[in-house]
Amino acid sequence: MAEWLAVITITIFAVISPGPDFAMVSRNSLSLSRRAGVLTALGIGMGVLVHVSYTLLGIGVLIRESPGLFNILKLVGAAYLVWLGAKMLFSRKAGGPAAVNETAPSDLEALRIGFLTNALNPKTTIFIVSLFMQVVQVDTPLVTRISYGLFISLAHVVWFTMVSLFFGAPRIQKQIFNVRHWIDRVFGMLLVGFGIALAATNLGS
Repeated sequence: MAEWLAVITITIFAVISPGPDFAMVSRNSLSLSRRAGVLTALGIGMGVLVHVSYTLLGIGVLIRESPGLFNILKLVGAAYLVWLGAKMLFSRKAGGPAAVNETAPSDLEALRIGFLTNALNPKTTIFIVSLFMQVVQVDTPLVTRISYGLFISLAHVVWFTMVSLFFGAPRIQKQIFNVRHWIDRVFGMLLVGFGIALAATNLGS
């Protein structure tokens, strides 16, 4: 029970911490739709399962302890964030509902954005690998470890779904409709900043 409490507490604090996941869900909910935000949240949960899977297989430790490989993954993740941010920075102002719908991503695209934003984030790698190495005991049954992983994924989905439901509320959508292009640019700058900071950070220290 103590192990479960530790996993739950650490996960909650990690999930609600601002980062690329929060930025993408907030942006998609505000600038696109509540549905896009929820699907982005589901994609993030799927991305978490990738980290959990290779951690349970022991590959996570290998990634963390291999500076060259880890730096490659870090740079790939940073480049993806900068690319997403740059696309938002150069987004055009929507002239009306039809223009907004033309630029809205499909359901699959929203899922993909959420998935890649999390799956390519090496900070999530460090979080999950460290959690399983430092909190979860070596004799913890595999079924329990899998349960921890599913909980971590579910916690991400629940939190970011709540974020998307809030920012995607119709009343908020109406109020910010005419400034959606500025919202894109603000979140674009945030993502570019996250990417640059990620590339410059020594995560292995």
